[in-house]
Amino acid sequence: MNKYKIINDPIYGFIKIPSTLIFDIIQHPYFQRLRRISQMGLSYLVYPGAHHTRFQHVLGAMHLMQTAIDVLKFKGVSINKDEEEAALIAILLHDMGHGPFSHALEYSIIKNISHEDLSLALMQKMNSEFKRKLSLAIDIFTGNYHKKFLTELISSQIDVDRLDYLRRDSFYSGVIEGQVNSERLIKMMNVVDNHIVIEEKGIYSIEKFFISRRLMYWQVYYHKTGLMFEKILEKVLERVQYLRSNKLAVSLSDHLAYLFDKNIKKPDDETIKIFVQIDDSDILYHLKKWTKNNDFVLSYLSNMIINRQHTNKMRIQNEDFSPELIKQKKAEVLKHFPINEQDLDYLIFTGKISNLAYSKNKHPIHLLRKNNEIVEFSDASDQKIMEAFSHPVHKYFLSFPAHF
Repeated sequence: MNKYKIINDPIYGFIKIPSTLIFDIIQHPYFQRLRRISQMGLSYLVYPGAHHTRFQHVLGAMHLMQTAIDVLKFKGVSINKDEEEAALIAILLHDMGHGPFSHALEYSIIKNISHEDLSLALMQKMNSEFKRKLSLAIDIFTGNYHKKFLTELISSQIDVDRLDYLRRDSFYSGVIEGQVNSERLIKMMNVVDNHIVIEEKGIYSIEKFFISRRLMYWQVYYHKTGLMFEKILEKVLERVQYLRSNKLAVSLSDHLAYLFDKNIKKPDDETIKIFVQIDDSDILYHLKKWTKNNDFVLSYLSNMIINRQHTNKMRIQNEDFSPELIKQKKAEVLKHFPINEQDLDYLIFTGKISNLAYSKNKHPIHLLRKNNEIVEFSDASDQKIMEAFSHPVHKYFLSFPAHF
């Protein structure tokens, strides 16, 4: 069987599957599950085109990793065939631990384990199945390999993961302000002292990257309606757990019941076995059933997502909301809805969102000048731009029924 396939991607054109091992990994059920995990959570309820998946994203990230490795090898960086394949596998598998709707339900189904930890657990499980052929990829993913620049291509402030998801999410959402020139940024990469650097002439491409990322966060990832739906989905699962803990009737599959009821501290074999069988379709199936549940709160919130009915309003502002306003809204909700005071937090709630475009302390970006001097990005960039990039922005939201 010919395993050297090509995949037609709308962003990059043809993506090559470069080895039989990578082909077999892509064919694995753990990996195929990513076809059923939405890349942007519930953002399609705001941007109808945003139905792309984690499967598409990781293939695109693998393509960019191959491009980056080719650029570095052309510039004289030593990367052997085993390291190259392992880096491609590491980026290919880095998102396997995402649960349904990606970040929307992180810590909601399995409360104590991040998607990165689940990804590592799945890699280790697959490594046993593939007779330890993924060991080097795991070392690169975890940062335990001596060539640190390979890990930085997977996880840093400009990595192939971010370069793909910004460009892909921009494409599918139709928000052109998020477009990044991934090809130019990769062409500007080099390695000095075992770390990724960007050649100085790429400084404006870096600035454009951070501008695009900043705009995508506020215009797409933190869009007030998309954020509202993701928070409502969290509230739905909170309500399900509340009903179960009080022995009230609620339909739930054995798989979801296991993950809800167990206080899971680490991804053991049983947890992994069940986790990989759950995807977006499971949550949508349950949401449809819960629209008919006798509990008003559960059916009301589920209808909000499934049928986009009675949607909440979401206000976002720079200052926290006054207690008087929240008290007023709660009084109105109590007056018009068949709920008691202890259920108010399901229908009206507040929170905080933050975004920091660039951090000098976490994987700082270094520029390589023509005289081989290395400078930190913020020291070379325009001062006003860096002030916007490096200053954390905090905003506050208030979600409440749209009737008021």
